[in-house]
Amino acid sequence: MALRSKQQTLAAPISCSGTGVHSGKEATLTIKPAPENHGIRFFRTDLPGTQGIPALFSRVVDTSLATVIGENGIIVSTIEHLMASFAGMGIDNARVELDNYEMPIMDGSAAVFSQKIKEAGIIVQAAPRSHFIVTHPIEIADGDKFVGVYPDEDFRITCTIEFPNPLIGRQTISILLDDDSFLTKIAPARTFGFLHEVEFMKQMGLGRGGSLESAVVVSGDSIINEEGLRFPDEFVRHKLLDCIGDFSLIGMPIRGHIKTIKSGHLFNHHFITEFFKNRRCWETMTPSES
Repeated sequence: MALRSKQQTLAAPISCSGTGVHSGKEATLTIKPAPENHGIRFFRTDLPGTQGIPALFSRVVDTSLATVIGENGIIVSTIEHLMASFAGMGIDNARVELDNYEMPIMDGSAAVFSQKIKEAGIIVQAAPRSHFIVTHPIEIADGDKFVGVYPDEDFRITCTIEFPNPLIGRQTISILLDDDSFLTKIAPARTFGFLHEVEFMKQMGLGRGGSLESAVVVSGDSIINEEGLRFPDEFVRHKLLDCIGDFSLIGMPIRGHIKTIKSGHLFNHHFITEFFKNRRCWETMTPSES
């Protein structure tokens, strides 16, 4: 798949409303087209006069339950599903407006965001689209957690998860990321949790917006959701979705193959930090330069 040589934005604004999965607060999200070299920026419309927060790893302030970015005391929480949609659908520039601090969880996947982007349409802009070209491997490991990136002609992600649960076990998925594969194979995969964890989070005042409409809930060897799974391996597909969102915070598309094993938001963030420490292992260029 040839890398896009030009930046892209939405052809028209899109909007949706829903509940924050952790806060339980209602929020309205509006995404507007943005000019070249604007990048993805989040604006809190409930806090007039505040500056936009760039969607970059350097602005990440918390990864305990979700990916949270912040600046000057202003935060936007749970951005990973929307960021995955931007990366998966090829959106480089967008103004994201939110009237609360946490993104609406919708159905627990990236399907709503991605489908709305598709329906709005995409505009190719004149400015060139730069890429990180991986030239040498970069790897980090901590116990059984692992993230690495390797040279490749395209952008691929291979994700492996493992849970001591008979419904999940060890699952691996590998994808060459493009608009169609993301929209149909990854975006619909929902976040998931275990019933005992959900009950504990509720007791701790967390997960206030979680429900069977916004997550797959596992109890023992059963799925509580009446409709069951959307994919036999929906669990690993969703973890790959999270990875796409987290790695998009590098700031530019990658030409390389990312491999993760039992990683999460925090370890993905550690990897991005390591990525920028290893300047000799990558270079930046546009497809026309290469």
